[in-house]
Amino acid sequence: MHPKTKQISWSSDFAYAVGLITTDGNLSPDGRHFDFTSNDIDLIETFKNCMNIKNKISRKKSTYTNKYSAFRIQFGNITLYKFLLGIGLMPNKSKRLQSLKIPDEFFFDFLRGHLDGDGSIKKYYDPVYKNSKRLYVEFLSASLPHIVWLRKRIKKSLNIKGFLRNNIRAHTLTYAKKDSILLLNRIYYNNNLPQLNRKFVIAKEFIQFANI
Repeated sequence: MHPKTKQISWSSDFAYAVGLITTDGNLSPDGRHFDFTSNDIDLIETFKNCMNIKNKISRKKSTYTNKYSAFRIQFGNITLYKFLLGIGLMPNKSKRLQSLKIPDEFFFDFLRGHLDGDGSIKKYYDPVYKNSKRLYVEFLSASLPHIVWLRKRIKKSLNIKGFLRNNIRAHTLTYAKKDSILLLNRIYYNNNLPQLNRKFVIAKEFIQFANI
């Protein structure tokens, strides 16, 4: 999707970028501008490629450490802004976010972006059964309605439930090993997708596709 396009259509790359905007993006109240921030410069570059934008990447100071530890890209696009409002995104979305209108065809691309933005893939050996590996896939959101919607949408597609943990700062949706493997095989359905490599490296041990 070119940033100046007059018409926006869904694609796997665009759906992935929407997942990133949902977790780590910000819609300015001015009705035009966006900010996407990440500690991973590779993720910023991938976002740029998916959105086909040429804007400069800059450093951003952390509000916690007061150091320039994050990266950001800012750009403006009124058409895109209106489109994202139409699917359920909004300014100051963190705790207000609810369901989003994501086409079924591109839901797992969106979910991969969501995972790369605010999720995690955890793998470690069981402390009791030394040859057994544990695997967990987690999604996070500050909005309970949004994480509940995400859980329902995944269950609709894969018939897996996961389990929710709620606290003041964030809500976590977690899938254990069997369900995580099923989920990862849908999220990484081929080897040439936009993705955050450090998470894909963990996931690919559990993925089966022809061109790996």
